[in-house]
Amino acid sequence: MVTGGQAWCQWGIVQPHRVIPVDQLDRKIIAALRINGRATYADLGRAVGLSASSVHERVGKLEAAGGITGYHAVVDPSSVGLGVTALVSIHPTDTATEDDVADALAELDEVESCYAVAGDEAFVVKVRVSTVDELERTLGRLRRIPGVGRTNTTVVLSTRFEGRPNNAGLQKDRLGGA
Repeated sequence: MVTGGQAWCQWGIVQPHRVIPVDQLDRKIIAALRINGRATYADLGRAVGLSASSVHERVGKLEAAGGITGYHAVVDPSSVGLGVTALVSIHPTDTATEDDVADALAELDEVESCYAVAGDEAFVVKVRVSTVDELERTLGRLRRIPGVGRTNTTVVLSTRFEGRPNNAGLQKDRLGGA
């Protein structure tokens, strides 16, 4: 079953039914890891003003609490043959079950992200494929999912930024830095 994601709020990282308390040092560590997930604890410590052992302890607590859920490589989609990106709005049928539709969407390798949204559509998904012909085939598969009434597709011409670190809630110091 597909579950909801995380979001920031003024109190910490929001997950379904719980908020993980994080302070400004935790936020700085998270921001540094989002920039370089391969940074050593010593590097992180220098960036946030803590010892490597203190950073190690804090990162461990953030991982254990579910605030940090993993580490991954950032890949240029075009360089691996996925040069066509589209955002597809999924409009459900009257009898659709959102969990069933979301589970079916998760089965499609071309669907990179799925967002449950407010509005006429139930979901917006990000699809990456190699060609426009492959996009057409993928849209056909999306439309055949039980519970999908119709789709609206926006083809991405270029990506100005994506996956950037979100430092919302990270207070700036007096010199304007993080």
